Amino acid sequence: MLCIQNLSKSYVAGKPVLSGINLTIDGAGLVAIIGASGTGKSTLLRCINRLVEPTSGSVSLGNEDITALKGNDLRLMRARIGMVFQEYNLVERLSVMENLLTGVLGKISPWNAWLRRFDPVDVERAWEMLEVVGLQDFANTRADSLSGGQRQRVGISRAVMQHPSVLLADEPTSSLDPKTSVEIMELLKRVGDTKKIPVLVNMHDVALAKRFADRIVGMRGGKVVFDGAPADLSDAILNDIYGGTSWLAH
Repeated sequence: MLCIQNLSKSYVAGKPVLSGINLTIDGAGLVAIIGASGTGKSTLLRCINRLVEPTSGSVSLGNEDITALKGNDLRLMRARIGMVFQEYNLVERLSVMENLLTGVLGKISPWNAWLRRFDPVDVERAWEMLEVVGLQDFANTRADSLSGGQRQRVGISRAVMQHPSVLLADEPTSSLDPKTSVEIMELLKRVGDTKKIPVLVNMHDVALAKRFADRIVGMRGGKVVFDGAPADLSDAILNDIYGGTSWLAH
């Protein structure tokens, strides 16, 4: 269970980006977080894994308060939280296989990491992941020669290599064409279902959110203004989230 309680974040004093967020994510399923740009969606995800330090409130995974962890305890917790980035965050000069194996760096000694000495079990899992995402023929290809969709598949695979308890995806389809966006959402949905973990996806595409999410969280002005099933996301609620519906296709 992921539990977010009274979470707030201000980058500038008196100007909160997040204001008293309360969410409980219990069990597997894809949760889409939607809202206008600047409403705090990315900050929320990054507060969960402490890439951004919350100003107040708490985030707990299981019985552990993530916001209270420091040093090695925080590093080990981050290893349990997979992260997929909008801009992929791959090591461009490394091969696809080497990028996947960076997903286990948090669980091996610094010496073995420096020598790129990985457990054969992890290497086997990496090959299995490449087959799952259709990139087995690209194992030795440098990451900087891949297409956007291929890079995102590598990013997702790297996150899954961590054996995460929860998977976060920060606008994973924003740079992709419509067909590839659907394929990436299908992959994220499949990961959540097969690994039986919650997947939280921050996204702008409402149609994709309604198509793939089990639950949708709508944010406006740093607050949650909707939390429910995709079928309950009416035009009136979208108007409340985005301040208008003229952009909707009917």
